Amino acid sequence: MAVVELSSDPSGIYLKAALGLLPSRRGSALPDREIVRRGVTVSPAHLAQYDRVCGFRLTDTLPATYPHVLAFPLAMTLMTASDFPFPAVGIVHVANRITVRGPLSASSTLDLTVRASHLRSHDRGRVFDILATASVDGEQVWSGVSTYLSKSSSKSKGKRDHPPAPAPTAVWKVPARVGGDYAAVSGDHNPIHTSRIGAKLFGFPRPIAHGMWTKARAVAALEGRLPAAYTVDVSFKQPILLPATVGFTATERSDGWDFRVDGKRPHLAGQVTPP
Repeated sequence: MAVVELSSDPSGIYLKAALGLLPSRRGSALPDREIVRRGVTVSPAHLAQYDRVCGFRLTDTLPATYPHVLAFPLAMTLMTASDFPFPAVGIVHVANRITVRGPLSASSTLDLTVRASHLRSHDRGRVFDILATASVDGEQVWSGVSTYLSKSSSKSKGKRDHPPAPAPTAVWKVPARVGGDYAAVSGDHNPIHTSRIGAKLFGFPRPIAHGMWTKARAVAALEGRLPAAYTVDVSFKQPILLPATVGFTATERSDGWDFRVDGKRPHLAGQVTPP
């Protein structure tokens, strides 16, 4: 596997993503390449901003979802390369798994890696995984698996009646600014989250919340009740159209939690399990 080391976050990745929509010859396989950035440190101001946007307490411990933000520029570097089999614009984040091995101090110096894996068929196209890791002094302390769908079919499963959502543990008012606020702290400036025009171009009547904001907000709602090490899996359902009022429901099990976010339709379903 080829290794590409970055000394800083890349610039112009959204311009490259937009240019990726132009007709071009693409490979049929995922690139056999790993993107690496070593010696990454956390800005306390950026961490505090992220905590506020996602609902975490202001502490010196990184939220489980925060390293995903640090690794995101590396993932975009990989997915906007000319040999990546799909344009980065238009792929859909359908699931995410994060494993934390223990409390991660904000003062830690991290080595990040990102690679693509497991290209496979889906009834709406093809899916693949972006695998990310964070290590401290050579020991892996965090890992993430983001599963993305590249649609090649517009067929619908048909209108389905969803069972009524359970009585929520909490009700969240999700303001319209969440799209822009999360874009600012995550670096994910996809216009479907920040622009009414951009959202309409992709079939949404108004901007939608980032899926990883919804996951982070759910993990924040369980803050103080999670073990030191755990895995948190989510599947993203229907998008949250901004602004919105949604319900969060959490049920404790003997070995973790089940949780969900619902509006008129389900938005997210997840669980916390041992790592």
